[in-house]
Amino acid sequence: MNTMQLVEEKYMRKDLDPFAVGDTVKVHVLIKEGDKERVQIFQGDIIAKRGGAGMNASFTVRKISFGVGVERVFPLHSRSIKKIEVVRKTSVRRAKLYYLRSLKGKAARLRGDQR
Repeated sequence: MNTMQLVEEKYMRKDLDPFAVGDTVKVHVLIKEGDKERVQIFQGDIIAKRGGAGMNASFTVRKISFGVGVERVFPLHSRSIKKIEVVRKTSVRRAKLYYLRSLKGKAARLRGDQR
């Protein structure tokens, strides 16, 4: 291992459950408002994972909120993520589900087999 990997390994999170693209997750995010902190839950489908297993790993979660698609990119090893709950697992045949952006209604559902 080189020195960069040794330094990064100290900050990597090992307490997160495994998840994959296509899963529906609840991401518990720490929100700071002034001097107060609270946990906000962002629930949606994972449409992309990037960065492999390193410190630069991130994942994109998409949900529909009041008829508008909302996407949020979370760094996997961020301290602001308190917990990631897997609500539903589906099997998909793509690594990135960007095609969901152009679909709406029932067509945008992930109907794959339950894993």
